[in-house]
Amino acid sequence: MQQTNTSAGHLERGMGLWGAIAANVLNMVGVGPFLTIPLALAAMGGPQAMLGWVLGAVLSLCDGMVWAELGSRFPDSGGPYYFLLYGFGEHGLGRLLAFLFLWQSLLTGPISIASGAVGFADYASVFHALTHTQRGFIAMGVCLLNVALLYRSIRSIATISVLVTTVVLATCLWIFIAGATHFHASLAFDFPSGAFHLSRGFWMGLGSSTLIATYDYGGYGNVCLLGGEIRHPRRTIPRALIASILLVAVMYLAMNLAIIGVLPWSSELHSTAIVADLMAAVYGPWAPQAASLLILIASWGSAFAILLGYSRIPYAAAVDGAFPAAFARLSRKHGTVPVTSLLFMGLLSAVLCFFTLETLIAALIIVQTLLQFIAQCVAVIRLRVLHPQAEIYRMPLFPLPALLAIAGWLYILGTSNLRFLATAVLLAVVGVAYYLVQAHRKQEWPFRHA
Repeated sequence: MQQTNTSAGHLERGMGLWGAIAANVLNMVGVGPFLTIPLALAAMGGPQAMLGWVLGAVLSLCDGMVWAELGSRFPDSGGPYYFLLYGFGEHGLGRLLAFLFLWQSLLTGPISIASGAVGFADYASVFHALTHTQRGFIAMGVCLLNVALLYRSIRSIATISVLVTTVVLATCLWIFIAGATHFHASLAFDFPSGAFHLSRGFWMGLGSSTLIATYDYGGYGNVCLLGGEIRHPRRTIPRALIASILLVAVMYLAMNLAIIGVLPWSSELHSTAIVADLMAAVYGPWAPQAASLLILIASWGSAFAILLGYSRIPYAAAVDGAFPAAFARLSRKHGTVPVTSLLFMGLLSAVLCFFTLETLIAALIIVQTLLQFIAQCVAVIRLRVLHPQAEIYRMPLFPLPALLAIAGWLYILGTSNLRFLATAVLLAVVGVAYYLVQAHRKQEWPFRHA
């Protein structure tokens, strides 16, 4: 099997295991869980929404094993591009699927970055009432600030990631302690009548809450986007992936249970600051603002980490010849910074900051599932069958985790809003049409002459 020869010679491998775990955790733990807990409760109409968090954790762990094996096999920046290119054949279907990943990443990257920034702006309303337009401008400012901060060496970025991750973990621990020390089982398990009746409404609600949970767990693949800058990547990438998923899953489940064990769920369905509500109930008026400040640091750090990862995708594509050469340009001052890719992702994400968080979450998960996640699960199975002797990380119980991940992604698609699903299908159709036009012009697959 041909190996990639992309960014390894240009980007500095300056991020070790702890930096990789920190970059992943920062990507995963933004403002999402602090804002979306009420959304999940509303989707299922009660604390049975915890099922969505459990299902989301299982799906994330199974899918994380897919990422881990593929990231170990192809440890380059912009990893998913190579997962799909070589997973389905570099001279065949892989060319189309890899292009579709790049195609959707030009939208999903900025959407993901913008969602972190919008979450930051939404939570800033705890300190002062803000209009939708004001929140949009604050979110834009976060995106532009992160562009400036990422214009530096990967070593200093790793240090920033570790420091902010420490704040994130301390914040989540404080939330858990506040809830655990005032926990009431009668509140946490106050299920409404018919909560577990297996009706269509139950399955649709579970699908919605699982979609929300997968957004909050999402980001574990960030280390694969940075593969060309990771030290000892074939070992570090799988370890960072699995460790970050397990850490965040335990943290989220504990934090959710702690919150609904203190606050009556029915009064929090429309809360925009549920952690502030918890802190006010437990500690009094001083705590909400202190906790909210820490949450803002976490949400800023998440947007920072997401931009870091996605800014490497157009760069890797350009190095491989799939994107215009301008995206491969590195900074003259900091020779390891893909400056054009960084500016493109940062500026486009700033433009998207006026959409609501709910819209950004749904669009992000559905587009990625349809155009990337399911294909990666198939790719890992195909590669293991074709190249069984490769010295890589191997997921346990193969191929069960990949098959479970496929089933989970299909369930989310099947219970999704048709408007977002139609948007994802339209994006795919336009992408395929664009690829075919270009492939015909260049006489590439499927038009290559024998």
